[in-house]
Amino acid sequence: MFVTFEGLDGSGKTTQVELLRRHLEESGREVVVTREPGGTELGERIRELLLNGPDMSAWAEATLFAAARAELVERVIAPARERGADVICDRYVDSSLAYQGIARGLGVDAVLELNLAAVQRVLPDRTFLLLVDPATAAGRTGRKPDRIEREDGDFRMRVDAAYRELAERFRERIVAIEAGGSTKEVSDLVRGELQLAT
Repeated sequence: MFVTFEGLDGSGKTTQVELLRRHLEESGREVVVTREPGGTELGERIRELLLNGPDMSAWAEATLFAAARAELVERVIAPARERGADVICDRYVDSSLAYQGIARGLGVDAVLELNLAAVQRVLPDRTFLLLVDPATAAGRTGRKPDRIEREDGDFRMRVDAAYRELAERFRERIVAIEAGGSTKEVSDLVRGELQLAT
């Protein structure tokens, strides 16, 4: 099983990744947890450049994300799936579709085409989109904002709208969850959905 979590920074993705990992491991399954961008030596270097580097064009940003993603699939995700492990990833292709494809105006289809080639068409079985009011999400991070998080509130609103658009477009894969409730409520919804899917 390959599961990804998406949403604005501050939506609770990292917490839900950890809760699902713990649940699956308690069920006796091997679980590989990773994140984007990152998860490999190259990916972590690209992450540093993307999040703390200089301003860059939208296409440069999109291709750097795709490069990190290609390495992650090749070195982590594909080998884990081949040996029968579950993979949980904090962000994946849908982040690029939302941030670069829609919010930065590059186009969903163009960014999807780039990424499908990069990941050898490896897509998640289920993607959980955690929906939180952009202003609430912005106040939750509790750390110094990175290059992308320093974008204004209008950009966060565009990303939120972009994710909602993707949930409509890819309904067979993306499960949108209103994540303003308790951590346990969200976790229960995730588990329930995965039981339906397996």
